[in-house]
Amino acid sequence: EFGHARVPQKFPQNPSLGIWVVTQRQSYEKFLKNYSSSNMTEDRILRLNKLGFEWTCSRQSWQSSFEVLVSFVREFGHARVPTKFPQNPS
Repeated sequence: EFGHARVPQKFPQNPSLGIWVVTQRQSYEKFLKNYSSSNMTEDRILRLNKLGFEWTCSRQSWQSSFEVLVSFVREFGHARVPTKFPQNPS
């Protein structure tokens, strides 16, 4: 339906899914640090990666913001984007 696996923590259509996703991200961080309290496994990581799961969540990914900046530079010839740029969607 959405075409991606970026589920926000507060997901109105399915609040429990949003909470579950946050839990997976937290477990993954613990797994990377070798914490024994993590219930994350390599198999779960592989399965989530196959879905395109995003382990870090931000309002807009770094890559997509970078692409917007590239477009801005092409159009205006510089990277001095004003804070209140009217075409800035965020």
